[in-house]
Amino acid sequence: MGATLDKKLVIAISSRALFDLSKSHQVYEEEGLNAYSDYQIEHEEEPLEPGEAFPLVEKMLRINARLGDDKGVEVVLLSRNSADTGLRVFNSIQHYGLTISRAAFCGGESPWRYINAFGCQLFLSSEAEDVRNALECGVAAATLVSNKGANRSTDQLRFAFDGDAVLFSDEAERVFKAQGLDAFTASEQASARTPLSGGPFKSFLSALHDIQQALPAEDPPIRTALVTARSAPTHERVIRTLRAWNIRIDESIFLGGLDKTEFLRAYQADVFFDDQPAHCALASPHIATGHVPHGVANER
Repeated sequence: MGATLDKKLVIAISSRALFDLSKSHQVYEEEGLNAYSDYQIEHEEEPLEPGEAFPLVEKMLRINARLGDDKGVEVVLLSRNSADTGLRVFNSIQHYGLTISRAAFCGGESPWRYINAFGCQLFLSSEAEDVRNALECGVAAATLVSNKGANRSTDQLRFAFDGDAVLFSDEAERVFKAQGLDAFTASEQASARTPLSGGPFKSFLSALHDIQQALPAEDPPIRTALVTARSAPTHERVIRTLRAWNIRIDESIFLGGLDKTEFLRAYQADVFFDDQPAHCALASPHIATGHVPHGVANER
C-alpha cells in the first residue's frame, strides 16, 4: 500500500510565502524569465532569507515531535518555479532544517490545482488569484498581506480567526451590508439557536481542534481565538454554533466594531485570518495577516 497523508493536517505553502524571493522576483519583473532562471541557478547554493510564513511553518512542524509518525502536520511546497529554478528553494529548506519533502514545481503555471490532490486543508500564498481558486475548491486559503512574521518568543502556535465569512458563512454579514446594524442584530437574535453555516475555515479549525484533543491539555502547542466585530446580543449565535459543531475555541473576543489590532497583539497571535481588507490593512504592520477573499465583502 502506498504512502498516505489521510491522518495528517496538510498545509500547502507557496515558495514566495515561505522564503523572501523579492530580489529574484524583481529580476523577473525587470529582465524577464531567462534572466530570472539564470539568477536562481547562479545563487542556488545561497540560502534564501525566511519569508512571512517561515516562523509559522517552523512552529507547525515542531508539533510533530509530540505526535506519532502517521499524525501531525505535513507541509507541502507549491511553486510556480520549475524544478530547475526551484532547486534553490529546496536547498534553503534543507539549510534551515525544515522537514518538508513534498513539492509541486509548476514551471510558471499556477500550482493551486494540486491542492486537492495532496489533500490540503490550508493554502497560504502571496498570489491572490491562486488563493481565490483554492477557496472555490473548498480549501481554506489566505493571501499573506503583511511583512510581519509570526511571534517567535514562544513555541506555542496561536491562531486568530475572524468569524463571519471566515469560520462562518457570510449569511449574517449579508444582512448587515444590505440592511444595517439594527436589522443584523434583530436577525441574529431571532436566529440565536440556529447554527450558522460553515465558512471556508471551518474544516481547518476542526482539524486544529482534533490535534489539540490528541495532545495533553497542559502546555498545549496550539491555541485558537475568535476575534470578531460582533458584540452582545449577537454573540449567542456564534457560541451556540461552535457548540453545535462540537469545536472548542480557546478565546473569544467580541469587540463591537473596535479595531482588532491591539487585541491581536495582546493575544500574541502568530497569524490572523480576516475577510475584510480594511481589517487586514490595520493588522498587517503588527501581525502576520492572511486576507481571506471570500464572501460579500470581496465580491467583484
